[in-house]
Amino acid sequence: MTTQAVPPAAEQSGQMSHREVLEALSGLLLAMFVAMLSSTVVTNALPRIVSDLHGSQTGYTWVVVSTLLAMTATTPLWGKLADLFSKKLLVQSALVIFTIGSLIAAFAPNMEVLIGARVVQGLGVGGLTALVQVVIASMVTPRERGRYSGYIGAVFALATVSGPLIGGVIVDSALGWRGCFFVGIPVAVLAFGVLQKTLHLPVVRRDVKIDYLGASLIVAGVSILLVWVSLAGNQFDWMSATTAVLVTSGVLVIAAAIYVEARVASEPIIPLRLFKDRTTSLATTASVLVGVAMFGSTVYLSEYFQNARGMSPTEAGLMSIAMVGGLLVSSIVTGRIITRTGMWKRWLVGGMVFVVVGLALLGTIDATTPLVVVGAFMAVLGLGLGATMQNLVLAVQNNTAQADMGAASSVVAFFRSMGGSIGVSALGAVLSHQVTQSVTDGLARMGIQGGHSNGSIPKLAELPAPVRALYESAFGEATGHIFMIAMPFAALALVCVLFIREVPLRTTIDRAEETAPALAPEPEVELSSR
Repeated sequence: MTTQAVPPAAEQSGQMSHREVLEALSGLLLAMFVAMLSSTVVTNALPRIVSDLHGSQTGYTWVVVSTLLAMTATTPLWGKLADLFSKKLLVQSALVIFTIGSLIAAFAPNMEVLIGARVVQGLGVGGLTALVQVVIASMVTPRERGRYSGYIGAVFALATVSGPLIGGVIVDSALGWRGCFFVGIPVAVLAFGVLQKTLHLPVVRRDVKIDYLGASLIVAGVSILLVWVSLAGNQFDWMSATTAVLVTSGVLVIAAAIYVEARVASEPIIPLRLFKDRTTSLATTASVLVGVAMFGSTVYLSEYFQNARGMSPTEAGLMSIAMVGGLLVSSIVTGRIITRTGMWKRWLVGGMVFVVVGLALLGTIDATTPLVVVGAFMAVLGLGLGATMQNLVLAVQNNTAQADMGAASSVVAFFRSMGGSIGVSALGAVLSHQVTQSVTDGLARMGIQGGHSNGSIPKLAELPAPVRALYESAFGEATGHIFMIAMPFAALALVCVLFIREVPLRTTIDRAEETAPALAPEPEVELSSR
């Protein structure tokens, strides 16, 4: 260990200069780009993947849900580890895990292996999602964080725009859909190298006790409930003995996790005392609801453009520019204004209003809605999301002591991802059921029996014109329906945001006047180049 590798400004003041922050931020943003790209680049490839690997609508959903599930279940663990170990080493470890999962996915011979590989990817994405926010919170004050959150929003927008475009081009090329899983690997390697060179944070050394029992119970409880939400309505009835077993088991395991976190663990993965803070509780609840609305509905837009509008993967990727353009503008503009004024609630409230309106408008689309109109509705939703996602995290971080920053930041990400997993699973089940019912009824009217009984998604271009039109109409109506279902969740998130008490952003990294309870005396800090 040596102190020479720590930049002088950071070593002398405990804070990094603007230049040092930007240098380290470049590696963090590359890591975040990789995390976002893992989901966006495969979006337009999913219909082709499902067709080539002979999957079903349930398989389509699980390619997305498996990553969200692994990301959701492990995010609190990554966040807690960030409070105990080298943040730099953890980010790099997450990049390695992501790369391994990408390689497995690229060579997957069937849907089962692909879904398993996506779980491994999700483990890495969970680390990147939680740790990037934690590291940024360790480098800059909440007041200045608004400026840097604009950069995060820009990267989010870039990944969201370029991902579907890159994915669409790759799928339509000789590489095929497998190339979509290779594309993130060079970026992950680059991010690893940049972080090794530029990120230098003090490492806190103290005796630690990792809450393995609590982590296992949290992962198991969330997984059981998400499996139930994903499979109910397709593999078994919502009201059935299987449902009763899964729900009861999930609730009991989560109850055990809460008991362990509250009474047993000395270093809980999710410190329940964080929820004594009103802002944290409301922002966390809002994050769950935003996750349901955002992930649960937008993940199926690519399927809408390809299966309801007959677009190629590349064309479907181009359509995402409308939503991401709004997200890019609002995230950068609101971030800079918040940094200048220190006030954030009005932008959070305004963003949620746009999200509600955007989802309500998208709830009216079908297979015949003019594409210009669909694009305008997507832009409204993008404007709302850009002003909402980062500011929910910022509100929590502003009320949290630095010793709990990893846990608090990951809690918000965890519940947002959990809401997204629930949303993707539940709304995917709704979409599958509605499409299956509509197509089966339509085929019966044509005199074709049992044509869609297995829920598989055929290659629409190879179908006779009347049957293809039936599928397109079914997907169009079902997509509008799931947006309408998602809208009330966003409205509840707006209510939560309205009750959050605004606290002006502090200009110090830590809450110097407060000490997090139940922590050991000030640990010895060892400066490290790691």
